[in-house]
Amino acid sequence: MAISRADGLLEAFPARDGAWAVAQRALIRHPTLIAGLLCLVFIVIAGVFASMWWTADPLEMKPLYRLKPPSAQRWFGSDHFGRDVYTRTLYGTRVSLTVGTAVSLTSLLVGTTLGLVIGFYRRLDLVLMRVMDGLMAIPAILRALALMALMRASVRNVIIALMIPEIPRVVRVVRASVLSLREAVMVEGARALGVGTPRILLRYILPALAAPLIVQGTYICASAILFEAYLSFLGAGTPPHIPSWGNIMAEGRAYVQLAFWIILFPGLFLALTVLAINLVGDGLRDLFHVR
Repeated sequence: MAISRADGLLEAFPARDGAWAVAQRALIRHPTLIAGLLCLVFIVIAGVFASMWWTADPLEMKPLYRLKPPSAQRWFGSDHFGRDVYTRTLYGTRVSLTVGTAVSLTSLLVGTTLGLVIGFYRRLDLVLMRVMDGLMAIPAILRALALMALMRASVRNVIIALMIPEIPRVVRVVRASVLSLREAVMVEGARALGVGTPRILLRYILPALAAPLIVQGTYICASAILFEAYLSFLGAGTPPHIPSWGNIMAEGRAYVQLAFWIILFPGLFLALTVLAINLVGDGLRDLFHVR
């Protein structure tokens, strides 16, 4: 019998009850998940505790130090107003993580509820799924831009504008799973025993959807962070007085030949965050065997 490389490596570490042994086995079996989690934890800590990482006021302007390159005093340099790019980048992490987490959680909550109802009650399926198909026919970024044009620029409105395009995706995933699970033996047995529909949905069907929904939530979070940066870069997202990666890069694009660092460091943080979340999603997909 052929022995895989992972199995061979696992045999090199004898089974022990210590935390270090558990960490070794997890690293060997799911390296992308561990790498993504470590990177994501680092970014979350950097954003949550931004005020403690040798930062200053992200809105403080110092015209005498405008467009200064990275140095020991200003690790990421300064922008055209003399503001510290390092400070603004760390504080921008809060906006991106807030938007990504809020959009992911609200989309999962609303989409799962609608998907359970639509998948279980076939009379609603024909009408509501045509509405979802119509929403998905329009590119998500265009829908978000149209919604932001109707609302005042704020973090809350950005969350709403990005949540609406993501709901149909969750609805389709949940509906497809419900259509297959509603004919399962456990559901038929619960019906025969007189169990009500709400209890069947919550006790028998919803737990089976936990794994795919967790994976879907990571992809929605990464997509929302990217779209928030797009909207802010185009001037239709987070207000200019709130530091976000998209705002910082938008303000620095006019000075890219003189001060490339204004765009470089927020862009690196954005790419690293999205990569970390996608690695976590891929790792969870492999861990839960989600197709």
